[in-house]
Amino acid sequence: QVQLVESGGGLVQPGGSLRLSCAASGSIFSINAMGWYRQAPGKQRELVATITRGGSTNYADSVKGRFTISRVNAKNTVYLQMNSLKREDTAVYYCNAGVRSNAGTRMYDYWGQGTQVTVSS
Repeated sequence: QVQLVESGGGLVQPGGSLRLSCAASGSIFSINAMGWYRQAPGKQRELVATITRGGSTNYADSVKGRFTISRVNAKNTVYLQMNSLKREDTAVYYCNAGVRSNAGTRMYDYWGQGTQVTVSS
């Protein structure tokens, strides 16, 4: 079994910052891409940022210049540094990873439980 454990969510004022962390654990053979998605009330889940094992990144236009995704492969951990937060960033943020477990050869898509980020004064 593989688990993704998230931390770092919370309540911040507009213009503030938060840093989300997500660590994968369990019977892991390798991890390919990792990323962050979010879902606001009444809206579809959307991509925020992704990062390959080699460090190539991709961002949604709405967060470019404000958010930074990074990872530490030795710790199976991905981060999302969020700066200049806006009310529109309020959502549940989900960690995602493509993982090959020790039990097989196929890659599976795993998701974290989600962490609430609320931007409000």
